[in-house]
Amino acid sequence: MTAPAQSKSTVSGTRTGCTVVELLLEYLKLEGVSKVFGIPGGAAIYLMEALKEQRDVFDLVINRHETGAAYMADGYARVTGNLGVVITTSGPSATNALTGMMNAQAGNVPVLLITGEVPEQFFGKGYLQEGVDARLNVDAIFQNALEYSGMVTNQSNFQTIMQQALRDSRSLPNRATHISLPNDVGGSFMQQMVSKPGDDPYTVHFPRAVNEYRATAGGTDDAKVRDTLDELLSAKRPLIFLGNGARRALENPQRLIDLVAFAERFSIPVMTTPDGKGIFPESHPLSLRNYGMTACTWPQLYMKGDANYAPYDALLVIGSSLGELSTTVVASDAYSKILLPSETFVQVDLDRTVLGRDFPLTRGIVGDAADTLDLMYRLSADYTPQFPNRAASIASMKVANAPWASTADRDSTKSPVHPAAMMRVINECMPSGHIFIDAGNCVGWSLNNLVIDPPLHYQCALSMGPMGFGVAAVVGAKMGAPDADCLAIVGDCAFMMHGAEVSTAAQQSVGAIWVILNDNDLSMVTQGMAELTVNYPKSSSSWKGYYNLGHADLAKVAEGFGADAFTISTEQGSAEFSNALTTALVQARARSKPQVIVVNIDTAAMPPYGWPHLPKPSKPKAAT
Repeated sequence: MTAPAQSKSTVSGTRTGCTVVELLLEYLKLEGVSKVFGIPGGAAIYLMEALKEQRDVFDLVINRHETGAAYMADGYARVTGNLGVVITTSGPSATNALTGMMNAQAGNVPVLLITGEVPEQFFGKGYLQEGVDARLNVDAIFQNALEYSGMVTNQSNFQTIMQQALRDSRSLPNRATHISLPNDVGGSFMQQMVSKPGDDPYTVHFPRAVNEYRATAGGTDDAKVRDTLDELLSAKRPLIFLGNGARRALENPQRLIDLVAFAERFSIPVMTTPDGKGIFPESHPLSLRNYGMTACTWPQLYMKGDANYAPYDALLVIGSSLGELSTTVVASDAYSKILLPSETFVQVDLDRTVLGRDFPLTRGIVGDAADTLDLMYRLSADYTPQFPNRAASIASMKVANAPWASTADRDSTKSPVHPAAMMRVINECMPSGHIFIDAGNCVGWSLNNLVIDPPLHYQCALSMGPMGFGVAAVVGAKMGAPDADCLAIVGDCAFMMHGAEVSTAAQQSVGAIWVILNDNDLSMVTQGMAELTVNYPKSSSSWKGYYNLGHADLAKVAEGFGADAFTISTEQGSAEFSNALTTALVQARARSKPQVIVVNIDTAAMPPYGWPHLPKPSKPKAAT
């Protein structure tokens, strides 16, 4: 299309002489986006050209796989609170990004995916990598996976679709969204579809601020919060349960101070879900740390009561949907009914669809975590503490019971390195920064053995649980928080899935750190199958080696991708790992170079999942 005669201008409230892709970049600027992750391709020619022309504004990070790009944008968004943006071409490039985008959606992370598409004139004609009418409908796929997906079919609907994607992604809770942009539409000039005589047809309205097209959800139910406070503060054994939905609220330093003061004044303990681990300081005397999957031992002890105290009677849940991993301590007891208090059960969430979904409530509150916590703190000034001795009983419980499954394993200095001891060393070496956890046994070991206090942050993806998330997300995190230590705890198979993103980190001079639990096995699967089938005719040892990974030299792989690499052999223990991690942290900061530590771990160790034993299969009775 011939360019308009006018020179391009960006007057406040209008844009003149912009193509669709140029106006798209104007929206990204308005949202504060400066980094874009992805892989280019032919169906995104005009968008890539526009990015190149504005490379002083946008840093385009070229990934090694589109799934890795989505994970990286996810990690970036988590640590910055800003919008993560992914750009791919059409067809297989778009579908490669699907898993990472589904993960962002499930984890309430604001990520926008922009996929190129073949020109509209070729729809349905067998054009290479078409994603519309060749038995592949990319828009329909993402409509079924994300909060919003739309295809821009011409200039007239671009702004409507772009604004809707941003509205849904940046609302609360945050979500993942997608827009599909056919190549010919992206390169066409924006123009008014209806204008007055004399108006420049290539001048279009453009928002002056994001609040012209989106607003952030908030508020709470004041009356219900007051009733809840009445019940919580009069309960003999109350408990606060925080989920990942309260994370952003408690990243406000003053709000966290207020919550700690509230808990101390009324002697109310606090526990978190696995993916909310550490949003309330875990070393605080009133912290029961994390509940759910491979939980700390303290929450169950408190809830059950003892000779001096009856079972707990009030639970306030804020920002958790109470899904499986948040409420299941052992795999043999899913959605454990121990979580049901004897009297009051209140759940607060902006998503009304999760209230009362998995557990019967005495009250559900549709409300924002931040506004609910602020209101509770303000209202609490009118109350007098009734049970000041509760804190002493909690302290006694903690003294008598270790928080982890095995103190001996966590304190171990033996070789090979015990995974629980690995977590202790990471705690000792890294008091602040961001720790990303991949799927597999690294989840169980880290949940049970890490102690997370701000300014140390724990990030996992347990709503979806994809392997490889932490491998790539830690790179985006380090880009978003360049002055913070960013470390990923990953399994060897997960590293092999997306370890090529170490090359992306090296190219971008990003000093991210990977700690690899190396056992040449899919250990969570191997150990789980052995436990599940222990009653079957064959010995559980038959699973040993069945899922081996071929003994890849991951240190050489990492060095080939541009990282400094360390190997902890089976003859070395936690002291050698501590030395390697200390060196890696120093080198990552000083040289802005990726660091990979391959730890050959104790393969006999297993996290405390509490696998059930499947009943022994019986032969069918003979027909009579």
